[in-house]
Amino acid sequence: MTIQFTARQFPQTRLRRPRFKPFSRRLTAETRLLVEDLIYPLFIVEGKNRREAISSMPGIERLSVDLLLAEAEQLVQLGIPAIALFPVMDPAKKTPLAEEAYCPQGLIQCAVRQLKQSFPDLGIITDAALDPYTAHGQDGIIDEHGYVLNDATVDTLVKQALSHAEAGADIIAPSDMMDGRIGAIRRALEQEGFVNTQILAYSAKYASGFYGPFREAVGSKTALGQADKSQYQVDPRNADEALHEVALDLAEGADIVMVKPGMPYLDIVKQTKDVFRVPTFVYQVSGEYAMLKAAASAGWLDEKKCVMESLISIKRAGADAILTYFAKQAALWLQS
Repeated sequence: MTIQFTARQFPQTRLRRPRFKPFSRRLTAETRLLVEDLIYPLFIVEGKNRREAISSMPGIERLSVDLLLAEAEQLVQLGIPAIALFPVMDPAKKTPLAEEAYCPQGLIQCAVRQLKQSFPDLGIITDAALDPYTAHGQDGIIDEHGYVLNDATVDTLVKQALSHAEAGADIIAPSDMMDGRIGAIRRALEQEGFVNTQILAYSAKYASGFYGPFREAVGSKTALGQADKSQYQVDPRNADEALHEVALDLAEGADIVMVKPGMPYLDIVKQTKDVFRVPTFVYQVSGEYAMLKAAASAGWLDEKKCVMESLISIKRAGADAILTYFAKQAALWLQS
């Protein structure tokens, strides 16, 4: 049976027309995800030829520096512009004052030097935070009551940041959320002649429950125990506070700001981009990765479709780049 309609029964505008064929959907897409938008976080361990699976993050491994170099070669070939490094420290090197964080021959410092020697055009982002190095798992130096001492921590972060810059890091990324640390690091970098070393400030880093797999990956989960980081990370109930943090970090000399986690805080991403119009990165964190991987492995979700949708949603909200554990796989999907 053929059903006939007159033209008057429909409006002149049919929004379904551009959706009809794939070529048209591509031409009219408002948001585009590119390989150049992706940053790959990597966990590194001491030793040689070490490759350790992370149970809560299927497909992600801790790598020794020699294997890191092989991984970096693949990432360069895929066109991924930058990586972010996170150390997994021997517990014997963790101390209350985190002295290993700024050791010139430390794990991160040595890894950066070797990466820059082999891949000078690959962007290297290093984490400025003390939790991988503290015996207690907090992001700073604590007093006898367990309170994180802001100014003492900032002094150590400055030493850490300078050691990373001296090793050749392109971007220092303070993720600790101490007050005033961006200004202190910027002044130190300028004074020591590292005028082109960028600062990626974790400005809106929330006290989130989505960090669990990451803490397992870097080995800070056991040390942290039942403690949390609510005394210095942003309350998930607050939005204006996060924007205040962004404004302060920019005023202190940040080149790029970060919102973390990703999908639960897309409103913060949009507000940050709309208000400040500055380079804005988003960290799609370990918990987001783990949830998608678990649901896909159970057959409940189409992994490729849902991963790409999640990344596009972050871009659509205003992100200029995304740190994601899916970066390598997404790059392969984008190329194909």
